[in-house]
Amino acid sequence: MFIPRFEKFRAVALLITLLFPLAAAFGAAAEEVKIKHDKLALNGQLALAPGKSLKDGLVLLVHGTLAHNGMDTIANLAAIVNGRGYSTLSINLSLGLDDRHGMYDCKAPHRHRHLDALDEIGAWFDWLKSKGAGPVVLFGHSRGGNQVARFAAERGHPLLSRVVLMAPATWSEAAGRQSFERAHGRPLQKALADADARIKAGKGGDIMPKVGLLYCPDADATAAAFVSYYRPGPRMDTPSMMKEIKAPVLVIAASNDTVVVGLPERMKSVADGKHIRFAVVDGADHFFLDLFAEDVADQMEKFLKSGS
Repeated sequence: MFIPRFEKFRAVALLITLLFPLAAAFGAAAEEVKIKHDKLALNGQLALAPGKSLKDGLVLLVHGTLAHNGMDTIANLAAIVNGRGYSTLSINLSLGLDDRHGMYDCKAPHRHRHLDALDEIGAWFDWLKSKGAGPVVLFGHSRGGNQVARFAAERGHPLLSRVVLMAPATWSEAAGRQSFERAHGRPLQKALADADARIKAGKGGDIMPKVGLLYCPDADATAAAFVSYYRPGPRMDTPSMMKEIKAPVLVIAASNDTVVVGLPERMKSVADGKHIRFAVVDGADHFFLDLFAEDVADQMEKFLKSGS
């Protein structure tokens, strides 16, 4: 019986998707670990690969915008990488909430700031060091990719060995302005001016009602939170920081990404094939679901086994 190529692909993809939970069940058992940071409980899922301990090192995974460590993009990739012999720690950024799980509720007031993630990533690194952990590969997806790159470029850590950025955020002032106005139906400059005025008056913690933030329409957000995500700044553009990162870097793009646009073009003048490597997963979209997670794992494994 002839089965069209597309139908074969879809059937295999469905089978792999159904087998992910089963594979995880027979692989390393993940356990939730918690640490305290800035009066908040931070949580993550730690899965040691069979026969491995923390001293052998691990991959620390950071999710994207308002997301969490249980989303398919992170959970599937962590399970695959773990099955290939790499221990993983998938963290939840707190976004200002104690012991946060699941997607951030758009209806909740937004007090979190973009760079809060750097402090939290640092707290996890310090915890791993206190536990005698070995080398850490720091992985970030989407906005998490930008936050990971900034941590590696601006702070670093003795345990940091390599950096993997999957569809990391790109930025331009015009694109940022257009994105806000498209999502929230009002000019960005007016909202920014209001937020800046509050901050200069010492009221950065004041709530700006229904200002809108990221993909949350009519969200209530503090002036400080709003400015952290929308004030123009070239460091929101991940490729611009690549050469500042001392650890070897792998950047992975999706050919059908409609969220992070222009990454392949931006990487052409940055990737050198040695210290900064770049790969495109053909056919994948921004979330690298199903079999595309295997493609990402292939690129990661090749990178981690390379000598440089």
